[in-house]
Order: sequence, then C-alpha cells, then structure tokens
Amino acid sequence: MSGPLSEAPLIDAEEDLVAAAPVTAARRRLRTHPALLLAGIVLAALNMRAALAGVSPLLSEIGEHFHLAATASSLVTTIPLIFMGLGSIAAPKLARRWGTEAALCGALVLLCGGIVLRIAPPVIALFAGCAVVGTSIALLNVLMPGLIKRDFPERAAGMTALYSTAMILGATVSAASAVPLENALGGWQGSLVSWSLLAAVAAVAWIPQAVIARRGTGTGAAAATPLHAVEDGPKLSRSPLAWQVTLFMGSQSLIAYVVIAWMPTIFTDHGMGKGAAGLVFAFSTLVQMVGSFVVPMLAGRMRRQRLLGVAVSTLMASGVAGLLVAPVAGAWLWAALLGVGQGGALGLALTMMVLRSGDAHTAARLSGMAQTGGYLLAAVGPLALGAVHQATGGWTVPILLLLGVCAGLALLGLGAGRDRRIGDGA
Repeated sequence: MSGPLSEAPLIDAEEDLVAAAPVTAARRRLRTHPALLLAGIVLAALNMRAALAGVSPLLSEIGEHFHLAATASSLVTTIPLIFMGLGSIAAPKLARRWGTEAALCGALVLLCGGIVLRIAPPVIALFAGCAVVGTSIALLNVLMPGLIKRDFPERAAGMTALYSTAMILGATVSAASAVPLENALGGWQGSLVSWSLLAAVAAVAWIPQAVIARRGTGTGAAAATPLHAVEDGPKLSRSPLAWQVTLFMGSQSLIAYVVIAWMPTIFTDHGMGKGAAGLVFAFSTLVQMVGSFVVPMLAGRMRRQRLLGVAVSTLMASGVAGLLVAPVAGAWLWAALLGVGQGGALGLALTMMVLRSGDAHTAARLSGMAQTGGYLLAAVGPLALGAVHQATGGWTVPILLLLGVCAGLALLGLGAGRDRRIGDGA
C-alpha cells in the first residue's frame, strides 16, 4: 500500500457513512456548482490554524493583562489541544446525524464565537473561548478530508494539497500579522478578535451548502447510516504497532505545539523584538509545507519508513538545540529546521496510519485513536514546559526536556516505521 499525504487524512467523518438517498441527490446538485464548494473548502482551511497561530506572538501580553504566571499562560495553548482531542470523537456522529455540510457550517459558527469569547473581560472567558476554539477546530479536522475525497474523487490529491496549503497559509499570515494588528487595533484583543471575521465569512459561504444538503433529510431523519460497526477489525488497544503510531503522532504534536506556544517568547526573552519574533515564527510555519509535501511522497514509495522517522526527528532536534545554543543569532536557521521537521513528521505520522493498516476501516479507526490520543498527549507539552520554565527561571531545562522528546520520537519512528500491518503476526 502506498500513496501521498492525500491518502492519509486524520479521522475521516465520511469513511464509514452511507448517505441517505435524498441527501445523495442533494449533494449531486451541489457538485454542479464546484466554485461554491471550492470557495467553501479554501475558506474553511484558512481558519483551521489561524486562531491558534495568532496567539503565540501575543502570549506575553495576554499573560501580563490577566496577571498570569508562565504555567497559567500556557493554558491558552493547552486547552485548545485538549478539546481538539476530545472534540474529534463527536464529529463523525454529527456528520451522521446532520450531514457533513451542516456540521461544518456549525463548526465555523462555533469557531467565530470562540474567538470572540477569548477577549471577554473575565479570565474564565479566555479559557472557555480556548475550549470552544479547540472543539471547533477538531470538527473541521475531521470533517474536511472526507468531504474532499467525496466531492472531488478524481482530484483528491490536488484538492488536498490546496486545502493543506490554505491551512498553513492561514497560520502563517496569522502569526506574521499578530503584532502589526495589535499595534494597529490598539491591543492584543483587537488582534485576536479580527480573525473572527474570517470565520464568519467562511460560515456564510457554507450556509447555502448546508441548507441544500439538509433539504434532502426529513424531519428527525439521519443524514447517513454507518457502513461498519465501530468494533469491526483488529483490536487497536492490544496492538503495540497501533500504540507506536499513536505515540509518534502525539510526540511530534507535542513538539510542534510547544514551539507554537513558546518559540516567540524564547526569542523575546533573549532580546529579539516582538515583531521580529512573530515573523520568524511565521516563517517556521510557512516552511512546514516543504516537509509535509516531500516526506509523505517518499514514505509512500518505501517499504520501511524508519530512516524517515529518524530524519525528521533529527531535523527538529537540531532546531531545538539551536534555541539553546544561539537563539537569536541563528533564529532563521532554527526556524527552518523546526518547520521542515515538523511538516515532515506530521506528514509521516498521517501516512503511517494508512501504511500500517490493512484496510480503509482500520486506517480510519487508527486515525481516530492517534488523533484523540495524540492531541491529549500534545496538550501536556506547553503546560509542562511552561511550569518548568517558571520553576527554573530560564529556558535551558525546558529545551533539554524537549530534546529528550525528540530522541523518543526517533525511537518511536523506528518502531512505527517497520514494514508491518496491524493484525499481522509477530
């Protein structure tokens, strides 16, 4: 089994669903307007990381405004991760009941509300808004891949590349513009809330599609029925290989979200200006496209992906080590190494979900296990390293701990990259 990243999405809400006949007819009518679908996909993808990436360059201002210590400040990035893991469980159920189009539109409305809620005066609203943002992004993570494969079956690779590029572009622009928007709009609140406009525009673009698809569903009727029972196939919780893939996914996510949470702060703590730190962080986000494009293509053409696992781990470890040795002087180099390594590690994790599975149903179940467990594991990273930073008063110990995670990622890559399938004999 081989293939590019487009064949290895995260949890696919459409994978095991058979749409009701009227809904199928309604979707056929929707496909006669591909421009509407295309615009909706691009707008939704632009929103999938922007609300998270724009927080990092402003984290110190948010902490100062609410008088939060480093550990408490890290909750701004930790809480969304927790709910990205938990929220992914609900997406297939919502797609089955209401249809993917309506669920996706609802997720964008929820995202818009969560972004606005984050700037409400009490600190509890900040954390509640983070939970809403994480939940809505989880829904988008799950709903988008299946919709693309379903509505563009002959162009799934190209559409997935477009969707992935738009997602990274949204995060890059958000990170790069966070400080300029803060200066232009009078504070971090204006910078954060400005992204609710993009979410609102995307939600409006999905309203016609949600309405058309829902017209085919009678009152109280489900939009689709499951094709397989959830428990069909090998028992993943008893598979060492499934756990290796899950832990690889979680460990690379942990490193990535620690970088998202703390990279700009590390730079500014060493004397770099806020605007420059935001640009370096945005550059690191942008170059993820290189790794996410190249590594899955290589992985799909190899029987074993062990060397790729070690390679992406080494790239990230080199970037992390650079933050310890010369954080400001080599900032652009460390950002490039981290970005390419992160994009490659994510692409490899997604590809291995397919390569280690014997069929599409097992791949979807493994993807669900890896995404839910992975985000919950990743949530530990920003909080733990923020606590260590607060306790030690510097970044040396947190960065050394992150290097330890990179070493563990390499070992997990050696295990998950073996030429085996879940359910095979030892």
